Amino acid sequence: MICRLDPFTGLAGDMLLAALIDAGAPLDGIRSAVASTGLTGWELTAERERTHGLAATRVRVLVTDPATERRAAELISMAGSARPEPVAALATAALRAVAEAEGRIHGADPSQVHLHELGGHDALVDIVGVAAALHLLGVTEVYCAAVPLGTGTVSTRHGVLPVPAPATLALLEGALVTGSELRGETVTPTGAALLRAMRARYGPPPPMIPLATGYGAGTRKLPDRPNVVVATLAEPSHDDGLEPVVVLETNLDDVTGELLGHTIARALDAGALDAWASPATMKKGRPAYVLHVLCRPSSVPVLRGLVFAETGTLGVREVAAGRTALRRHTTEVHLDGRRVRVKHGPHGAKPEHDDVAAAAAALGLSLRETAARALRLAQERPRAEEEQG
Repeated sequence: MICRLDPFTGLAGDMLLAALIDAGAPLDGIRSAVASTGLTGWELTAERERTHGLAATRVRVLVTDPATERRAAELISMAGSARPEPVAALATAALRAVAEAEGRIHGADPSQVHLHELGGHDALVDIVGVAAALHLLGVTEVYCAAVPLGTGTVSTRHGVLPVPAPATLALLEGALVTGSELRGETVTPTGAALLRAMRARYGPPPPMIPLATGYGAGTRKLPDRPNVVVATLAEPSHDDGLEPVVVLETNLDDVTGELLGHTIARALDAGALDAWASPATMKKGRPAYVLHVLCRPSSVPVLRGLVFAETGTLGVREVAAGRTALRRHTTEVHLDGRRVRVKHGPHGAKPEHDDVAAAAAALGLSLRETAARALRLAQERPRAEEEQG
C-alpha cells in the first residue's frame, strides 16, 4: 500500500495521525499500540470538524500526567516496547532522529538530550500512533509533496529561534522543501522526524490507484485556507509489471574510498533504492570508479543534488530503466536480548548485516553463527504462531 502525503499548509505529528485515521486507520488499534508502551495518564480522541467547507478529522490528546519533558533515552525505551514490532521500529527511528538532531545542535550526547517540546505525552502518542496507523493500513511506501516552510520566529525553551527551528531543519535534511508566505512554524520536529523515519520519497506521486483519502486538521486556524494534511492511500499501478526507475551515474577519478562510501550511505539514507560503485579505467589509463544510484523518478532531484554536493562531479547521467520488485517484509527476532531484523522474500530470508554484526560482537559469536541463529528463529516463528492459532 502506498501513502501519498500533501502537507498543504505544513506538517505536524497530530495532523498526520488525524489524516491516517480519516483515511481509515482504526482508532482502537492505535490506542492499543500506544498503551503497549507503558505510557499512562493519557486519552486519545478523534472528532470530525469542518474547516473552510472541508470535512476533516482532528485528534486530541488529553493528559492527566504532569510530566512534560523526558530524556531521549527514556522515550526511545518506551517506544521500543510498542507492539507489534514494526510499530516500535518506526517510532524509535523517529525519536532517535530527533535525539541525534538535538544532540548535534546542542553538542550533547543524544541519549542524554532533554526533549523539552517533545518530551510530553502528546509527542509519544503522535509518533507511536502514526507508526501504528501506517502498520494497520498496510502502508509500505510513503511519498510526499514538497514541504512548505514558514517564516518568522518560534518561542522555545532555549528562547526565540528563527523558523524553521534548527532541529526541524536538521531533520529535514534530504527532504524536498519549498517556501511559503505562511508565518510561524508550519513544520514541527515531530512531523519532520516522522518523514525521516518513514523514509518518505519526494516529488510527484508514482503511478497508482487511489483507494481512500483522509484529511487531518491542525490546531492552527488560517484565515483563507484549511490547515490540513492530505493522506491518500493507493495501490501501485504497473501495467507492464515494471516499475519505472532511474539510474544516476557519474565517473569519479579524484575521490577517496572513504568519500565514495560516505556518498553511497548518504544516498541510501536519502531514499535511493540502491547505490554502488564499479571500477573503471578512464582516459590516460587513470583508475576510477563509476558511482551508480538507483532511484524512483520522484527522487531524482534530491539524489542528483546530493551526488553533486558530495562528490564535486561536474556531470551526472540519468538512465531510464525498469525493475520488477518482488514483495518483501521484515520481521525481528531476539538473540539473548539483541534485536536482529530479518528480511523475507518469496524465495528466502536474510538477516540484516548491521544487526548481525552488533549481536555477534555483544554475544562473542561469529557472524556466521549469529546469522544462522537469527535465520533459524525467524523460520521457526511462523510455525509457532500457526500452532498457537
